[in-house]
Amino acid sequence: MEKNGNNRKLRVCVATCNRADYSKLAPIMFGIKMEPEFFELDVVVLGSHLIDDYGNTYRMIEQDDFDINTRLHTIVRGEDEAAMVESVGLALVKLPDVLNRLKPDIMIVHGDRFDALALATSAALMNIRILHIEGGEVSGTIDDSIRHAITKLAHYHVCCTRSAEQHLISMCEDHDRILLAGCPSYDKLLSAKNKDYMSIIRMWLGDDVKSKDYIVALQHPVTTDIKHSIKMFELTLDALISFNKRTLVLFPNIDAGSKEMVRVMRKKGIEHHPNFRAVKHVPFDQFIQLVAHAGCMIGNSSCGVREVGAFGTPVINLGTRQIGRETGENVLHVRDADTQDKILQALHLQFGKQYPCSKIYGDGNAVPRILKFLKSIDLQEPLQKKFCFPPVKENISQDIDHILETLSALAVDLGGTNLRVAIVSMKGEIVKKYTQFNPKTYEERINLILQMCVEAAAEAVKLNCRILGVGIGGGIIHQHELIHGSSFCAAEFGHLVVSLDGPDCSCGSHGCIEAYASGMALQREAKKLHDEDLLLVEGMSVLKDEAVSAVHLIQAAKLGNAKAQSILRTAGTALGLGVVNILHTINPSLVILSGVLASHYIHIVKDVIRQQALSSVQDVDVVVSDLVDPALLGAASMVLDYTTRRIC
Repeated sequence: MEKNGNNRKLRVCVATCNRADYSKLAPIMFGIKMEPEFFELDVVVLGSHLIDDYGNTYRMIEQDDFDINTRLHTIVRGEDEAAMVESVGLALVKLPDVLNRLKPDIMIVHGDRFDALALATSAALMNIRILHIEGGEVSGTIDDSIRHAITKLAHYHVCCTRSAEQHLISMCEDHDRILLAGCPSYDKLLSAKNKDYMSIIRMWLGDDVKSKDYIVALQHPVTTDIKHSIKMFELTLDALISFNKRTLVLFPNIDAGSKEMVRVMRKKGIEHHPNFRAVKHVPFDQFIQLVAHAGCMIGNSSCGVREVGAFGTPVINLGTRQIGRETGENVLHVRDADTQDKILQALHLQFGKQYPCSKIYGDGNAVPRILKFLKSIDLQEPLQKKFCFPPVKENISQDIDHILETLSALAVDLGGTNLRVAIVSMKGEIVKKYTQFNPKTYEERINLILQMCVEAAAEAVKLNCRILGVGIGGGIIHQHELIHGSSFCAAEFGHLVVSLDGPDCSCGSHGCIEAYASGMALQREAKKLHDEDLLLVEGMSVLKDEAVSAVHLIQAAKLGNAKAQSILRTAGTALGLGVVNILHTINPSLVILSGVLASHYIHIVKDVIRQQALSSVQDVDVVVSDLVDPALLGAASMVLDYTTRRIC
């Protein structure tokens, strides 16, 4: 096993409630089944899967050769608000026995349905880890509330879009337990190549129907405004009758209001109308081909704004049910679908168009990412969730120590001449600073840094400063946030290699920027010149016991020492080449040089950019920081930014 805290297989329970969530869960189930050395799969089927009026869709799970471990009849018929509540209650009564028997390590739950809420509630209360698929999305109606409630119950999250990931982080979910994978259904959508799609079209719509010359309609009730959604469905059917194209109409889901929508269909004679084919269920593989080759899809199903974008099929999204969803350019929204004419006009605008395929919701590689994520789950980690609350400004606390203490960081500056350690407060104030001469050997430097940090930490206790961490390094700022990297080592610019046969670097490599341009590097070159009696010029002197440093090299260069000037030019050129590499890699809008050497390098760096950089990045601003002790403040910010964003 890669990492699940023990040496046994991970027991995964996948619970599916309806045809829609099975289309997302099936690719994951196939992936789990293909790796029996890592996983044991239990399948629990409940909800509308087991109802004849909704197509008995559990059969497609059996046809996919999955063993259904448990069937739970959890739907209380009535298709109204009370029936939805009673269905949740019935599922909550039945699920504990199933979970006690299966004892899964983790339960996979999908989406925003009331059945899924019952699953997540049961698993959370029984201390079973929950992996939630499609958290962080916005879907409208009561589904939004249910989706976000499941998010708070779930321990791990698989999201489909970058926006959904950011929503989860904004909801204080632990970033380390969020996987941006894409939608699992896209793994099948983007690889769907059925040359015999015409036989599928004829089977469902008739022998005389051509590709791109029919409509797929799928409309569900809006549970927060059932009366209006029924009226809107009636207008949709009237518009489709007037539009006079062959149309495949799928029955609505089991939400409150669906019974009334079916009555509207029968009242208008849709099941017997020559232009319509009304069906309870279409297998997903066939449904893919039907929407991929349709002239248009209409309704308010999430499938229209999500999956159909993979084919560029034009979509008319009616009403408010999918407000807030990310969509491709193939979707035309009719927010206020309050007249037949408005819907008819939308049909005329969209029917028969072909849009670019959209990959907003996935790139076809979601399942491998999800399986890797499952394998990484450590079952020995505490089950209790940790919420990553943002810092609260002017927080009022009853704890006097908390009120008085100052959140701080230890900042370390590894200078050429001196080592410096400082206690830096959240406001960017240096509370106390410690300075020592830099020893000659690596071991001595490390020991001295540790000693200085221990002394500073002890002093911080006396100063009532709470140390959140120790910072060393440069930084990349993106959208007002520091980039930390997977192991907090991002932006080690000093160790960019600019020459394969350059001088030795303290990191063990050769030709790093630091080996040319750091204070220690200049000190080394200054000492070489001094040993050869080539450093001092008129107006300079070095006392007998005085150590030669980078300051002497700079002074010599200013007084006309050609060799000192050449060394500074080489150092500045090395730094400039490193900056050019950064410009070509991340294309920043601003480069800030800091430290005592920055003003000596800036003109050389700008010259190198003009000579070596691509024209597209040559206009970047390069400036010298005017902060006092910028190295210490920058190092502290690495700690303070990260810790205050992710812990309370």
